[in-house]
Amino acid sequence: MLEDRRTGPGGTGRAGVATVAAYVVAGAVHLLTAGLLLSGVLLIVLGFTTVVRPLLGLPLVIMALVLRPRLRRLDPDLPTLRRADAPALFELLDRIADAVGVRRPDTVQLTAECAAAVFTHGFLRRRCLALGVPLWATHSPRQRVAVLARAMADLDPGNVRRGAFVGMALRSLTAGADLMRPPGRAVVPANGMSDARHAADVMEGARRFNARTRAGTWALWLPGAAATGTVRLLLWLTGPATRRAALAADDASARAASTEAVIAALRDRSLARAVVVETHRLAVEARTVVRDRSATARPEEVLWDRVARHTAGLRERRAGAPPDRPGAQDTPCEAAPWPSEAQRIKRLAGTPHHPAAITVDGPGRTRIEAELRPSAIAVARRVMRDGVPLAYEPASVHRRYQ
Repeated sequence: MLEDRRTGPGGTGRAGVATVAAYVVAGAVHLLTAGLLLSGVLLIVLGFTTVVRPLLGLPLVIMALVLRPRLRRLDPDLPTLRRADAPALFELLDRIADAVGVRRPDTVQLTAECAAAVFTHGFLRRRCLALGVPLWATHSPRQRVAVLARAMADLDPGNVRRGAFVGMALRSLTAGADLMRPPGRAVVPANGMSDARHAADVMEGARRFNARTRAGTWALWLPGAAATGTVRLLLWLTGPATRRAALAADDASARAASTEAVIAALRDRSLARAVVVETHRLAVEARTVVRDRSATARPEEVLWDRVARHTAGLRERRAGAPPDRPGAQDTPCEAAPWPSEAQRIKRLAGTPHHPAAITVDGPGRTRIEAELRPSAIAVARRVMRDGVPLAYEPASVHRRYQ
C-alpha cells in the first residue's frame, strides 16, 4: 500500500485509527439493527394479548427492516456470461486477477454504461464484472486490460468501503436515509384553478397531502438525521483508506497493463458522457429514421462500431486542442480529498513506468470478440428499444452525502 506523501508515516497511523473507528461504527450499526428487530419481535410476540406492546414493537421492526443488510443481486435483464460461455474472456480475466492479486470473477454481465466495475452478490459474495459495451468498443486492447485490472483491484481488502462489514453497513444506512428523505409537496397552480371543475376538491386533497407529508417528515426527522449523520461519519472515517486503496489500484493496473495504457484510459474517462450521448442519439435515430433497406447489417449489429468511430473522432479533436491551464490538477494526488483524473495522470506520469505484463494476441482478441458479440448485440437491441440514460455517471454515495 502506498504511503501518504503529505503526512508521511503518521498518515498511515491516522488512516489505521480511522479505519478501526469505521469498523466500530459499522459494528454498532449492525448491533442496532439486530437489537431493533429482536426487541420489536419480542414486544409483539410476548405482548400479543395487550395493545400497547405490539404498537411499540411494530415501529422497531419497521426501523430494523429499513436498516436491514442489503445483498446485491445479478440483474436478470442483462446478458450474463459464465466460464462455459466465454472461455477466452475468462482466461484473460483470470490472468488479470492473478496479476493484480485478487480473487477471480465468477460471472460477467454486459451493460450499456461506459464503465467497468466488479461487485459482489449473494450470501456467498460471488464476484461479477459489470462490463460496459461502449467502453469495450471504444478502448484499445491495452486500455481494456488497464480498465479491467483497475476494476478488479478496486475490490482489494484495503478498500474498506467495498468490504463486507463496513460496506454493508454503509449501504444499509444509505438506503435507509434515502427512504426517510422528505417527499415532495403537491403543487396546485393558482391561475385559473378556481374555474376548473372540482377545483375545491383538488385543492383540499393537495392540502391534506401536504399536511400528511409534514407529519411524516417530522416523525422521520430524527431517525433520518441520525442515518444521514452516520453515513457522513463512515465516509469521513473511510476516506483515507479508500483514497490510498484507489491509488494502489492505479499502481496495480499499471503493473498489469503498462503505465501508458492506464494514463490513456484515464484520459478517455472525459469522453464517457459524449460516448453515452452519441449512443443515445444513434438509438433514437434507429427508432425514428427510416432504415436504409440496402444495408446488409441490422442497426443493432453496427451500433457499437458507429460509437467507436465517433469516439475516435473525439480523440483526434482532443489531440489537436490546446493543453489545459494549470489549476486543481497541480495539487498533489495524495493531498486531495478525492483525486481527480488529472491528478492521477500526473502522479502516474511522475512514477517509474511499467511495461505491459499482460497482452492479448490477435487470435485471442478474435476469440474474445466472437464470444462477446451475441451479448453485445443483445445490449444494443435493448438500448435501441429503451434508450440509455443521459446521466452517464450516477452520483456516488460520497457525492450525495458530502
